[in-house]
Amino acid sequence: MWTRQHKQRNTGRLIIPSLCVLFLTYFGFHAYHGEFGIYSKYRLQAQAAELQAQFDAVKARRVDFERRVQLMHEGTLEKDMLDEQARKALNLSQPDEITIMLPAPTK
Repeated sequence: MWTRQHKQRNTGRLIIPSLCVLFLTYFGFHAYHGEFGIYSKYRLQAQAAELQAQFDAVKARRVDFERRVQLMHEGTLEKDMLDEQARKALNLSQPDEITIMLPAPTK
């Protein structure tokens, strides 16, 4: 009967724990940085807040436009408002008028 005599190595005992550490590291990394991870959640929340701000600005512009259109409806047509809008659109003025150019609003 043959017997093998060899020294006990610790490498066999390290294979399973090292594989577990690798798997946990892999899944932990992707849980944070992955497409549906924690970091993506915060990025999407920031993007949603930015889009909500843009939506509120567009909504305010729409309310302003609706108010101006309401002033131009027949029956409530204000000639001054119509004249102002026509001059602004056509860039016209009379020779005896003073034109004050205002800078464009910045965002």
